[in-house]
Amino acid sequence: MDARAALKQFPRFPESFHMTPFHAASRLRQILGLPGTVFAFFSVMLGTTVPTPLYPLYRQQFGFSEPIITVIFAVYAVGVIGALLGMGRWSDQIGRRPMLLAGLGCAALSDVILAYSDGLSWLLLGRLISGVSAGIYTGAATVSVIELMPERWRAHGPLVAVAANLGGLGLGPLFAALILQATPDPLVAPYLSHLVLAVIGAVLIVIAPETVNKPAHPRLRMQRLEVPPEVRPVFVPAATAAFAGFMVAGFFTAVSPAFLGEVLGRHSAILVGLDVASFLLMAVLGQILLPLFPAHRRLPIGVGLLLAGVLVLGVGLGAALLSVIIIGAMIAGIGNGLVLRAGLGRVAQAAPSDERAAVTSTFFTASYVALSLPVVGVGLASAVFGLYASALGFAAIVALLCLITLFLLARESRAARA
Repeated sequence: MDARAALKQFPRFPESFHMTPFHAASRLRQILGLPGTVFAFFSVMLGTTVPTPLYPLYRQQFGFSEPIITVIFAVYAVGVIGALLGMGRWSDQIGRRPMLLAGLGCAALSDVILAYSDGLSWLLLGRLISGVSAGIYTGAATVSVIELMPERWRAHGPLVAVAANLGGLGLGPLFAALILQATPDPLVAPYLSHLVLAVIGAVLIVIAPETVNKPAHPRLRMQRLEVPPEVRPVFVPAATAAFAGFMVAGFFTAVSPAFLGEVLGRHSAILVGLDVASFLLMAVLGQILLPLFPAHRRLPIGVGLLLAGVLVLGVGLGAALLSVIIIGAMIAGIGNGLVLRAGLGRVAQAAPSDERAAVTSTFFTASYVALSLPVVGVGLASAVFGLYASALGFAAIVALLCLITLFLLARESRAARA
């Protein structure tokens, strides 16, 4: 039997099994959809913290004071809140992919503006647009990641989304620090490097499948803010704890570069990146650890760890010891991760189904207000009292908020037992 005759002995696949271009494209969407969306989510959030190690350079380049630096940071949160409230529900109406591409477009535009900015107004505009990109992705990408997860892994979808979110935020300063160490143009190269990631992310989102059946007549409405009276006893302690945690996040991403330089005499961009990452990456760990604790104790344990971390941070700030500051950041980061996931879970569970979106949006709005306004307060106070005293006062306020939350949770527990 010759080779040709031998080949005929093997079974032939039916015509329906032939891979057409359509089937190949569909298969590619299935394979790259989830990792591509996670990569895009990670890239967008990474870009929002790229400026953190560059703030000292902006002070040298443009002569900005610390209050101005904190305003540059805080306008980012304005963009986030605006996108959450203005476009938070749009992906349900026009599809996930168009909104994710819009978010990447905003990220790319902010990169170009920030890379070639020549003054305060352009920096503010770039940061505002960066905040819009993060606001779009906080809502649309989180849901998209969950929807793209295989059914047997669907329960892990929120954790994967949070890891992409906080992981990007935590690694952004390190990404920028490594690039600016190796370039003669440190105020341009980090943004253009991130622009490359945004373009790759856009290609992957174009390939990813759409997960929403879009209505024939989309209704683009703003997300309202509301906390029904029956939800408030659960909402107030959860939101207060999240407010405290986001205050710490704002401190590390906006104020710590100046503190490391002015108070500790440490001007390394790598150290700034590690300082920020020590808090935000530990928040991812905190979210992973949540299932290890009983449901009714998760939020109190998270607040307790956040309080302990802030107290250690206060000691480190007072003694001007970087190692103690980083240890405090790591403890507080784990606590913040527990607080965010446990608090959001409690609020979502307590809210009526038809009010859940409004209550959740209110929770995140309060959190992002905490990311911005208190940091501006620290910047303004530093002009009067100095950065050292202002940072200690900031730590004391966060500790007080943690104590208030623990009191509210203890009162809630007593009322439940009565």
